[in-house]
Amino acid sequence: MTTSAQPAPALVATAHGIELAYETFGDPSHPPVILVMGLGTQMVAWPEQMCRGLADAGLFVVRFDNRDVGASTHLRGTPAPTLLDLALRRRPPYRIEDMADDVAGLLDGLGLERAHLVGASMGGFIAQTVALRHPARVSSLTLMMTSTGSRLVGQPRARLFSQLVRRRVARDRDEAVSAAVEVFQLIGSQGYAFDEEYLRQVAELSYDRGYDPAGYQRQLAAVATQPNRTAQLSRISVPTLVIHGLRDPLVATSGGVALARAIPGARFVGFAGMGHDLPRELWPEFVQQIVDLTRRAGSRDQWGSAAG
Repeated sequence: MTTSAQPAPALVATAHGIELAYETFGDPSHPPVILVMGLGTQMVAWPEQMCRGLADAGLFVVRFDNRDVGASTHLRGTPAPTLLDLALRRRPPYRIEDMADDVAGLLDGLGLERAHLVGASMGGFIAQTVALRHPARVSSLTLMMTSTGSRLVGQPRARLFSQLVRRRVARDRDEAVSAAVEVFQLIGSQGYAFDEEYLRQVAELSYDRGYDPAGYQRQLAAVATQPNRTAQLSRISVPTLVIHGLRDPLVATSGGVALARAIPGARFVGFAGMGHDLPRELWPEFVQQIVDLTRRAGSRDQWGSAAG
């Protein structure tokens, strides 16, 4: 049955003192899928067309802002790490584990026992960690353009990492939008059309919802100090899909391959020409891949009929 997939107005759930802003698409009685976004990126970067596609396929879709971005809690009383802190990987204000606990708190706030998780980039680090710290809360994992935390795989090109660490603070909205477009010109999918108009729309909305360079730095510190999860990943038993661009300059394809090898039964799907973004041309394919995974997992969880 096809349902209306218009997003509900942004709401707030509280997780151990952190307020997480979220939006939903679809029927709350359907199997839930939580979309976890990446470094310094707000929930609005999950394309609404993808969210609607997932909802129309029989999923209850939740996208949310991680701590320190958008309309969620910004830890403004916590100093941002210095460049030296980042270089030495020391004194992070919080860790990926804390952000994973935020997701578990979001599930509590939504009254959900468990959910399918879809994580992109840093969101993939978070989703893996939820599955390790809160295994009973996860029904399936879709890990997009992400890695294991090992410094031996999935590493960015050296020049790109330097640019991310030294990203300048925008003086106004126009400069922030232009900077976002410049970043995606560097990390985006070279094999697909560069959708500058769409990127500008997302960047403008993100600036208006909450521009916070210090929050980006705090998240970056969490990424830089994350552990190598490779050995632990063998404990993950839920159906897992790894999606990766074969031309990703920010998280090298070796990271996705290593994930698929480390998680028992995980399936790797690589896209030629895809970089570190979500190209419009692949949105229908992403939706289908995620839906197929949730249906396979759903039959195991006795959710098959609800999943579409």
